[in-house]
Amino acid sequence: MKTHHRGTEATEKGLMKAHHRGREHTEEELNRITEQVIGAAIEVHRALGPGLLESAYEECLGRELTLRSIPFVRQHPLPVEYKGMELDCGYRLDLLVANAVVVELKAVSAIEPIHEAQLLTYLKLGGWKLGLLINFNVPVLRDGIRRRIL
Repeated sequence: MKTHHRGTEATEKGLMKAHHRGREHTEEELNRITEQVIGAAIEVHRALGPGLLESAYEECLGRELTLRSIPFVRQHPLPVEYKGMELDCGYRLDLLVANAVVVELKAVSAIEPIHEAQLLTYLKLGGWKLGLLINFNVPVLRDGIRRRIL
């Protein structure tokens, strides 16, 4: 699995699900990771404000995580397992941070229930416990962050 420190996409075929490769994280570790991601996202939002495309925020958040030496993978493939076979249906996580926290980014007028459902589905498909949904299209970023636990 490729861990980022330069913001390139993960393109390796046949990546194993991250939770199978790493150890289980404690609640304290997960809290620390989410605090770091939120802090990095706030810095990006402070610098750029709302109104850009999601892809711009993804690039900039990747840069900020790199500057903070926080390991992550961008555009992590997420296969769907159906009747014993893994199928590549084109799903990609925006960010997988520290092999433990799924981060789904948005730049929309409001977070809708479908956005939260998408995050929860990604958590279930990949076997992760914790995810962040971050909408950058808000005046104050704290109002655009949802933390979800399975």
